[in-house]
Amino acid sequence: MQRKNVLHLVIGSPVIGVACGIMFMTAAYGQVIYDAGGLRITVDDAGQIGSFHDAVHGRERLAPEQPAPLIAVQIGDTVEAPTSAIFQQEPSVIQLHYKESGIDVDVAVQEKDGHVVFEVIQVKPEDTVDALIWGPYPLVINQTVGEVVGVVRDDEYAIGIQALNVKTLGGYPDNDEGLNGFRGQTAAATSWGSVLQAYCMDRSRPRNVAAWNGTFPNMPVPPIEGETVLGTKIALFGCVAAEALDTIGRIAQEEGLPYPMIDGVWSKKSPEAGRSYMIADFSEDTIDEILESVRRANLAGLYHGDPFKSWGHYEPHPRHFPNGVQGLKACVDKARALGVRLGVHTLSNFIQPTDPYVSPTPDPRLAKTGASVLTEAIAANASEIPVASLEYFDNDDANWMRTVVIGQELIRYRAVSESEPWMLLDCQRGAFRTKAAAHEAGAEVGKLLDHPYRVFFPNLNLQREIARNLAQLFNETGLDQMDFDGHEGALASGQGSYAIDLFAKDFYDNLDHHVVNGTSIMSHYYWHINTYCNWGEPWYGGFRESMQQYRIDNQDYLSRNFLPNMLGWYLMTETTHLSDMEWMLARAAGYNAGFALATSLQALQKNPHAPILLDAVREWEAARMGGAFSDEQRERMKIAENEFHLEKVEEGLWNLYPFHTSKDFIHQQTILQPGEPTAAVWEVENSGEAQRMQVRLTVDGEDGAIVNPTFEVDHFATWTIPVTLEAGQTLLCEGLATARVFDEKGNQVDMVETHEAPPQLVPGKRTIAFDCEFEGDAPPQVVVNFRIMGMPETVQLHER
Repeated sequence: MQRKNVLHLVIGSPVIGVACGIMFMTAAYGQVIYDAGGLRITVDDAGQIGSFHDAVHGRERLAPEQPAPLIAVQIGDTVEAPTSAIFQQEPSVIQLHYKESGIDVDVAVQEKDGHVVFEVIQVKPEDTVDALIWGPYPLVINQTVGEVVGVVRDDEYAIGIQALNVKTLGGYPDNDEGLNGFRGQTAAATSWGSVLQAYCMDRSRPRNVAAWNGTFPNMPVPPIEGETVLGTKIALFGCVAAEALDTIGRIAQEEGLPYPMIDGVWSKKSPEAGRSYMIADFSEDTIDEILESVRRANLAGLYHGDPFKSWGHYEPHPRHFPNGVQGLKACVDKARALGVRLGVHTLSNFIQPTDPYVSPTPDPRLAKTGASVLTEAIAANASEIPVASLEYFDNDDANWMRTVVIGQELIRYRAVSESEPWMLLDCQRGAFRTKAAAHEAGAEVGKLLDHPYRVFFPNLNLQREIARNLAQLFNETGLDQMDFDGHEGALASGQGSYAIDLFAKDFYDNLDHHVVNGTSIMSHYYWHINTYCNWGEPWYGGFRESMQQYRIDNQDYLSRNFLPNMLGWYLMTETTHLSDMEWMLARAAGYNAGFALATSLQALQKNPHAPILLDAVREWEAARMGGAFSDEQRERMKIAENEFHLEKVEEGLWNLYPFHTSKDFIHQQTILQPGEPTAAVWEVENSGEAQRMQVRLTVDGEDGAIVNPTFEVDHFATWTIPVTLEAGQTLLCEGLATARVFDEKGNQVDMVETHEAPPQLVPGKRTIAFDCEFEGDAPPQVVVNFRIMGMPETVQLHER
């Protein structure tokens, strides 16, 4: 595009030319200002950023007294800043010189409408630089630091950096593999404010790295032909804070970054990106029944947790899909006809030992942590393998399958010798259905890189093929949702965050339709491909206990990185009850967060309240997605102790009932004279409408039990629950003619039919008498809480 006809300020140097709105000067004592829309970037004659001037508010945003090299060079462990810069005329190029190393770096500059692009076009001498580092650029802003997206902002202004190709990584090269944590360092908070930073490593030369965050030391990494630091490229921008996301979207379109669309809307702004979905294993036989539940709850999609015969080639498992790819495609077609997306789960590039990449003939591109050689020839039945070195074979901290490859044979070993001659001991020959064979002295013995999940991994070349395999399956079937779960498996290549980004890019580039996707970890370039991050597993407790604080802590991370709020997975079993479901739904509404409802066909069939639960999901999500809850209501919903019930009045209109929990009422066994009443009498206030009594009763003690707990309301309505409750158990009744019994760990152990619903509590102060029979030598005490539903609050969609 054409440059604006604007005269830029030049200080302290004779002007030697003007071209396209930029003034140029001799190397000494000069500086040039580049127009990035709402940001003016000054580069001085030492190659340092001299100013990040906020042109919107007329304020300087560069942190004072901090180094700010446009580009630093890294050679080994040494990082060097430029010492001088020459500003070339059209085309606009900054020639940076590094005195200590004698290196010159040429950077092409393009002013665009709202951002400036910097690209390295030449390095002299070639093959001397291990990495080029953009910045770090020190800023005074630190109110909101988007570590992945690379944007820092306060209430009024935002400054950002965007890596414009996959070789340019967000972050800083503080380790030899090029890994920037699992949640990003493109922006980072500092004592003075923040920094923006990116870098590119020369991957065209062989290296040895501490791979996978140091798990596999000194791992040889083969070169990638032509993948030097040339072409590393970034954009810098500044704008009103509210326009930051739109600015990134415009940059992505103009600079050729991934720009996925959902129904014609950029995924970063589509409300569909943050919609909730169901996780349940379906088959050709069960797809219709499970889809009926998905539609009843009006969830966005259905996601299969274990669909493949093996990971690597991704053949649909015949247990679920006897008609293979066509059977899976038929399921997709049924879902699509209902407006439901269909997804499948895998662990990114993990390869199971049953996959053809491993068995019966191992692919030579399986990742290795390193290798040695045979010091002697071995027969096909040898149980000891002599090797020149034990390096790579004795890493007991990261050696879960103890597998080596020699030729086309996989061999597992129990241990290594403690002294020379070095041996792999008690070897299992022909492991994983490979063929045992004799091997000559000098043959390579490669240690396969493995994982506690009992899988192997590809090198970078095979990883790219696996990404294409996955994309091909999605193209053939029309599947449109997946998670890059186990995305960190890309680290097995030794190429750090570059490999993580490349796996997602290869999958994305080979698709013929958009696929909604999540991930286990985040990185800067992948941010453009990613749809959501749905972190939080349900396996460690009930709705309220399983990683709940972790889920809540994630919400700020997601918000500051312009990602949709998601609460993670929640497990709906055959015993899940309404109060827990609505507890979760209220948290989702409070944080405006989607979630995954993990369940099974058996749970959906056996839970007697499944229709009520699915209806609750539908109504809560309709209100949340429609923006019906007020800010004040949402703030109350973020507080874990607060509980609510949502009841539909008509389409787009609901009543929201807050719950109030009574104090703990205690009842203990007492010895009285014969005939004297032993019941405890309590006063409970119903400040809402008339409602059925809801009660939680816990048997508190080390031993003993209670039998037939009985409630009498206002001296006339008696309700007895025919049950024996052991010490440590809890009984829950939610106003229905059934009560649930839970053990001390929160697991449901029984469901009791009470023959009739609990008594009504009319408004006002109510008298409740409670009694029960006690058993045991040391009878427990009973702790009772009443849940009272308050007066309804109107909730309605804005367009009403």
